[in-house]
Amino acid sequence: MRSNSVRYRRGVWMRIMSIMVGVCINIILSFVAIYFKLPLYLNTVGTMCTAWIGGIFPGVMTAFFTNMVCEFYSSDALYFSIINIITAIYIVDFRKRHPQVSPRGIVNFAMISGFSCGFMGTVIEWFLFKNTSNYTILDIANNFRAVLDTSPLMSLFFANILMHIIDKGLSLVVSMYIVRSVPMDIVRGIRDGVWRQRPLSDEELKDLKDWGRDVRFSSRTRMTVMLIGLSTVLLAIVGSIGINLYITDTKAERTETAIRTVKFAAEVMDRDLIDECFTKGRAADRYSETENILKHICDNAHGVEKLRVVKVVEDGAYFVFDLNKDSETQLCEPRDYVPIREEFKPYSDDFISGNEIEPIEYRNDSGVFLNVFYPLKYDGENTGYYIGAEISRTTATMVLVRFLNKMGLILAGFFILIIVFVTWMTDMYVEYPISSLARCVDRFSEDGYDQATLDKNVMTVRKLGIRTGDEVEKLYHAICQLTLNQAEQMRNVRKLSESTAQMQDGIIITMANMVENRDSDTGAHIQKTAAYVKIIAEGLKKKEYYAEKITPKFISEVVRSAPLHDVGKISISDSVLNKPGKLTEEEYEIMKTHASEGKKIMETAISSVHGESYLKEARNMAAYHHERWDGKGYPEGLHGEEIPLSARIMAVADVFDALTSPRVYKTAYTLEAAVNLLEEGAGTQFDPKCVEVFLESLPEVESVLDRYHDQIATYETHIMNARHNRDRKIKIS
Repeated sequence: MRSNSVRYRRGVWMRIMSIMVGVCINIILSFVAIYFKLPLYLNTVGTMCTAWIGGIFPGVMTAFFTNMVCEFYSSDALYFSIINIITAIYIVDFRKRHPQVSPRGIVNFAMISGFSCGFMGTVIEWFLFKNTSNYTILDIANNFRAVLDTSPLMSLFFANILMHIIDKGLSLVVSMYIVRSVPMDIVRGIRDGVWRQRPLSDEELKDLKDWGRDVRFSSRTRMTVMLIGLSTVLLAIVGSIGINLYITDTKAERTETAIRTVKFAAEVMDRDLIDECFTKGRAADRYSETENILKHICDNAHGVEKLRVVKVVEDGAYFVFDLNKDSETQLCEPRDYVPIREEFKPYSDDFISGNEIEPIEYRNDSGVFLNVFYPLKYDGENTGYYIGAEISRTTATMVLVRFLNKMGLILAGFFILIIVFVTWMTDMYVEYPISSLARCVDRFSEDGYDQATLDKNVMTVRKLGIRTGDEVEKLYHAICQLTLNQAEQMRNVRKLSESTAQMQDGIIITMANMVENRDSDTGAHIQKTAAYVKIIAEGLKKKEYYAEKITPKFISEVVRSAPLHDVGKISISDSVLNKPGKLTEEEYEIMKTHASEGKKIMETAISSVHGESYLKEARNMAAYHHERWDGKGYPEGLHGEEIPLSARIMAVADVFDALTSPRVYKTAYTLEAAVNLLEEGAGTQFDPKCVEVFLESLPEVESVLDRYHDQIATYETHIMNARHNRDRKIKIS
């Protein structure tokens, strides 16, 4: 844990340094390009280096701060920060798809990024400035325009794309040279230091991605969507309020300016001068002087675009002066008549009476305008003259739109930076730690509960080394303790289970030995039949026969239960069980009852055990191991797959051991003879699949026979003595 914390702090400082170095590289190369008037930008080399080594967040930070610094010597640089940021994002995607850079990859990168950056640069330059401030691009655009006979916009578009393709391709080559010169321990420190846990490899990240495909919304997606949504809503609310306030305040401010302007103009006007100017026009002595004074007033009145002096009559007005801020000449000549506009008709009586008029708004094809009129009165007497000032609300709106466009470009870069930062924080502190934990827990439940797997999974969880310093870290420590406790608990349960199983197996062997000791015809019978049962069961599993039934649990149960298949013989009298000769028909019927008696004994044992018990397979083998595949067996005459699988397996094992073992009334069959008899019985007496896998495992069968050879030899001596005693008794009698 401590090493993770040290690695993280070291990685943070290294990433900060990489951002600073990247910004310096961008600024130096950009300044060189500007100073030597190169047809290149070279302001993304540092961004590419930082993004290639450290990922998207350092790359975006480098891009944004580069343009902020460039703003000091290039006033438009901040508007183009989004282009540098897009380059950082694309270089990270390019690195994922092309870990090894090739000439073809460089060309593809230059074409795609050059086109997108050139297109965006053209849009920004055209809508903000109607042209480009880069003289090199301007010359190239003019050449395109002359050769291709295209519009200025298309010429600028072609020039920008060509410049960006060359710039991005060359920048990538230079950045790759710089990246390869950086020592690997620094690269590894920058990449790994960001993790708040053990750094994940590309394979582990891919595994997490594949594992989480069924997640509808990841925490990263939810956080990003929420951030974008809330930011958009907040920006819309604040923006609309700001726009409304701007429009209202601008209208009020300019209206007040217009009112002050007309009142001031009225104060400097002389009645006799106005009458003379109206009567004589430009021939009046002081007409030009008065025109210059009014022009000066108009030029210095912020927001006032036109200043007029008119003589109002009943149906219209005559111009005396008509001055425009953007024109040196008057729009209308003195004594030009204009009829009253529809918007002014409601105020015609006030105009005739010389009353003050409230601001009047009207629209035409040029936009929306506001007119302010103030009457010229001398000693309270109405003269019929009005001073009018016109302000354009459309112009104010256009100023606002240009401002919003510029602010939008600046905020777009900053907005992307915030989104990348939040996404990165979510990944490092939430997404990857929680996904890694969840994946480990999921694997913990999927991989089974054998002790080796449990211990391995516990180590996997502990190796995550999550150190977020919040609730996620507490959850991690809780899960570490939980998995460790579960592994130890399973270890203890397994020990208890193994002890219980050993005790049960001991009881089984004891019961089986009690039966075997009563039967003079058996020699290591329970050991050999158990070995044969295991061989057959594992053979069926290997060949995927009865796959739904043959499980590790089933194999374990039938092997452990095999020694009890003849437990019913304990109820058979010694006179029948150990008769040295062939049984009579009545005696054989008594011997056959050992199957049903064995079933009763095992059912009594099962009834005393709660829950699932492997003794159920012991009951099946004890009851049905003398059933035949063709239905001619006993005790119930079952046939085919009606016979429990464990009993069908035991039937092959029991008969084979009987054939290959000596008896008082017969000698042991050879292995070849016993195999021939099994083959003959396949499909009639025995399950053919059980015979098939048994015969395919003859080497293992022979090893079982060899293992118990000494016991069989001893048993053969015992049988020979028994036969000799029997013959002597017969002779004496």
